[in-house]
Amino acid sequence: MGDAKAEEKQPVKRRRGVARGRILDAAARRFYTDGVAATGIDTITAEAGVAKMSLYNNFDSKADLVCAYLQARHEEWLDLYRRRLAGARGPAAAVLAVFDAYADHADLAYEHGFRGCGLLNAAAELPTGHEGRTVVRHHKEQVESLLAAHLQELLPGQEEKARGTAEHLAFLLEGAIVRAGLEGDAVRMRRARDLAASLVGAL
Repeated sequence: MGDAKAEEKQPVKRRRGVARGRILDAAARRFYTDGVAATGIDTITAEAGVAKMSLYNNFDSKADLVCAYLQARHEEWLDLYRRRLAGARGPAAAVLAVFDAYADHADLAYEHGFRGCGLLNAAAELPTGHEGRTVVRHHKEQVESLLAAHLQELLPGQEEKARGTAEHLAFLLEGAIVRAGLEGDAVRMRRARDLAASLVGAL
């Protein structure tokens, strides 16, 4: 009897999973292209092809959806980074894998071109204390931590220098992503990679 009930519930769970994915994909397109504040729930549900109730069955609120979008974008970047890291040989190449992942993110197909870091764009619209800003901050902290870990491997016994260099490179990344967003392509990201390669090579 219990198995029969589980089977009945399974299609509903699958439908909800499909609806959630469609809503999140639609929100990602609209939030990145038009901005978080300018994108209403009606716009998202219309683009996703779902009823408004379906959105609220999957997300508690628009704020919850924004956080899910930001977390998904973070995971998307991590996936690009892991792919690059898999081909890196040694800690210096691992540092550059972080820069390559940013360039790869800029090279993705966007509806109206690359507009910069989707996480920072969203954070700029969110009020202080919004959970989404915490998601963005954690992403940036994790990127810097990854850089520091690779640099500590490159500079054994020089933890302070590794941390300082990681901060320097994180600032380089952020400046490059802002310029790349203004210019609409990954050229600045690749220039930042070249600068990072020179800096790391001199360590």
